[in-house]
Amino acid sequence: MKDQAIRDIVLWMSDEGIRGLKEQDLLAGFCDRCHAAGVHVDRALGLIDTLHPEFEGRAFQWNSESDEVPDVLHYGSTTSGEALANWQRSLFFHMLQADETERRIRLAQERHIPFTTLDALKTEGHTDCVGFIHHFTDRGRVGQMDCFYSHWATKRRAGFSDEDLNVLRALVPTLALAVKAASCVRIIGTLADVYLGQDAGRRVVEGSIERGAAERIEAVMWFSDLRNYTRIAESIAPEEVIPFLNDYSGTVITAIEEHGGSVLKLIGDGVLAIFNGRQPADACNAAIAAERQLRVMLAELNERRLEEGKPTTDVYLGLHIGEVFYGNIGSRNRLDFTVVGPAVNEVSRIVSMCRSVERHLIMSSEFIEASPAAHRANAVSLGRFALRGVTRAKELFTWDPDTAGG
Repeated sequence: MKDQAIRDIVLWMSDEGIRGLKEQDLLAGFCDRCHAAGVHVDRALGLIDTLHPEFEGRAFQWNSESDEVPDVLHYGSTTSGEALANWQRSLFFHMLQADETERRIRLAQERHIPFTTLDALKTEGHTDCVGFIHHFTDRGRVGQMDCFYSHWATKRRAGFSDEDLNVLRALVPTLALAVKAASCVRIIGTLADVYLGQDAGRRVVEGSIERGAAERIEAVMWFSDLRNYTRIAESIAPEEVIPFLNDYSGTVITAIEEHGGSVLKLIGDGVLAIFNGRQPADACNAAIAAERQLRVMLAELNERRLEEGKPTTDVYLGLHIGEVFYGNIGSRNRLDFTVVGPAVNEVSRIVSMCRSVERHLIMSSEFIEASPAAHRANAVSLGRFALRGVTRAKELFTWDPDTAGG
């Protein structure tokens, strides 16, 4: 490969890395250009760990015999079970154990290939493979994302030429840097979503981080907590409290997010969320749909927990609608992206009434008035109540037991 071709590929990777091209497309574009320039690469695999509550990392591939870019594979924890066994059979695991950054396996010359996936490459007719590990320093790592793994295979009868290997040695570090940049952007979005909620996280990543910057919006507020949480927490072993909360909070959050809501806070056993539709009726409808899904999911969860001999509970929910300020509140170096205003205080008082009137759902009159007519017809008044910290008594509603909310 001529020096100009190498420079062109480096420039392409740099430009696309800056622009934010996805990892799988970076690998595909890189391989296409190397292949066109005469480097005998027929298959490639890239791996990079990430920082995510469910996935350990991402894998992406390229095949010279396919015009399609394969979907990214998200892999889970490799610390136990079959996943650990597979990892220990991988080329990269053995390279790490031997403190190697490069290893070549002449597939055509090996009777037995002990490494996961490389045996399949030999069966498919590949003759040679080289693996690289490009390590990040402590200053450049993010969580477990501490290196970029890659391996490259060819079907060329004689295997990789010395020039092929030298070109890969020269170019793959720049690919690793571009992939790392794309992964870091992805991690930022993941962390924002996980800890701030989808909508608030998106706003923060897009630049809404100025202290005091807040938007006045009309939103449906969802405030829920767990029935008898304190009693249950005191009656079970300390190590069971977090799994208990995860089961029920996870169910609540799933129902909210699947209907377009955004969870803003987890407060012990409580969940504060908003539904912010284009029209108030749409937001109310989404919250009602989320509540209905929640009840179905809770029945399934409680059935499972009963079979496992674990304590069960129910979810108390308050729904309200009103104007709130939505944005950054806090100090110069510690901000919270949340909602504030009298309506937030009101919904927290509304949910606290569930215990008093023995209802698992209570809605404000404002919420009922903003809801579609079909839902309003199925609401029944519980009466007027003086809520702590709220100046005027409020009429509160629940669903007519005979209609179960319609």
